[in-house]
Amino acid sequence: MNLEYEPSEEDLICLFKIIPSSGFPIEKVAIRVAAESSNGTWTSLKIPEHIRALSAKVYQINGNYVKIAYPNELFEVGNMPQILSSIAGNVFGMKALEGLRLVDVKWPRNIIHSFKGPQFGVKGIREILRVDKRPITATVPKPKVGYYPEEHAQHGYEIWTGGVDLLKDDENLSNQKFNGFEKRLELSMKMRDKAENETGERKSYLINITAEVDEMKRRAKLVKNFNNEYIMIDILTIGWAAVQTVRNICEELGLAIHAHRAFHAAFDRNPNHGMSMKVIAEIARMQGVDQLHIGGLGKLAGDKKEVRDNYIKIALNSNEADDEVLEQNWYGMKNSLSVCSGGVHPGIIHRLMELLSTDIAVQVGGGVLGHPGGTKAGAKALRQAINAFMDNISVKEYAKSHSELKQALELWGDETPI
Repeated sequence: MNLEYEPSEEDLICLFKIIPSSGFPIEKVAIRVAAESSNGTWTSLKIPEHIRALSAKVYQINGNYVKIAYPNELFEVGNMPQILSSIAGNVFGMKALEGLRLVDVKWPRNIIHSFKGPQFGVKGIREILRVDKRPITATVPKPKVGYYPEEHAQHGYEIWTGGVDLLKDDENLSNQKFNGFEKRLELSMKMRDKAENETGERKSYLINITAEVDEMKRRAKLVKNFNNEYIMIDILTIGWAAVQTVRNICEELGLAIHAHRAFHAAFDRNPNHGMSMKVIAEIARMQGVDQLHIGGLGKLAGDKKEVRDNYIKIALNSNEADDEVLEQNWYGMKNSLSVCSGGVHPGIIHRLMELLSTDIAVQVGGGVLGHPGGTKAGAKALRQAINAFMDNISVKEYAKSHSELKQALELWGDETPI
């Protein structure tokens, strides 16, 4: 521990929340965390000076919050599994800890530049979809699995012609017998083309290619062959190394990456243990996803501060620090589009735009498919709710002259699902 140490711009900085086990002072536990996540062990060793120089340093303790600086040389650039095996590895299992949470990371320039980042970023996604200012919209057919390919594609057609930009697969739909990947892709793209011709708007499909890595490559090539612009992956269940591989193949094919965060709450929900969602978001940006789910103030856990912090980390080029956020400069890396989802419906989406901005995507599933007038009417209600905000009119007032929005408000009001 060196409370006089001033980190250099080349250090990787971790902000941990440490809950010591009974009888362990936080200072000693912080030293153990720094040692275990760098080059220490449980007993004393005679260490050469060049190895001692690689030791992580505890340099700030503020209550349960501890900042640790890691020498740059500890990490293999461009290798996220190696980096996380250090700063988010064995430390979580130490007996001296009742709880340990990796709250945030400040990434040095050379590590950021060792990853490609988003291929398109928010500006590029807007150019693909020809949407200038309003939030981009997406809808998942609900129930999330069970439809036949023909049913899925028909819902897609109604979603698109109702005014939604993106048809999206749910996280657990891939290549099941009842809805095979290739057939779903083929039929959905036919309906996409039809919807574009009828509406004059650009439409696309977030089709889930999640699988073994070679199979994901094959599916990505199929997506390109059918002239789609996007693939979707479940970034945490496939793993960071696989995300990097998918980013490479998508660059070859010119495909944008939609990232679902399925599995995140297994280790980011407990405020005293695991890793925060904003760290996941930062890594996803570096690994090169063009858009990422960040929470939506709906049915899923995640308060306004968490959702806002996630947005800041992937949408902005730099941010200021607070008690649970480290200052970060992205050194020119493109940003990722924030996707807000999970129990969102037309009566509450204005809260997301007020909290974040209109430079987001709003993904509404049940809030479209559950509309009393059907899927197309639900899609219309979604666009109407967004148009109301863009025109600075309350949704209740706008609903007076828009029947689809009126029906949605009569059913759901402005209540948040639980």
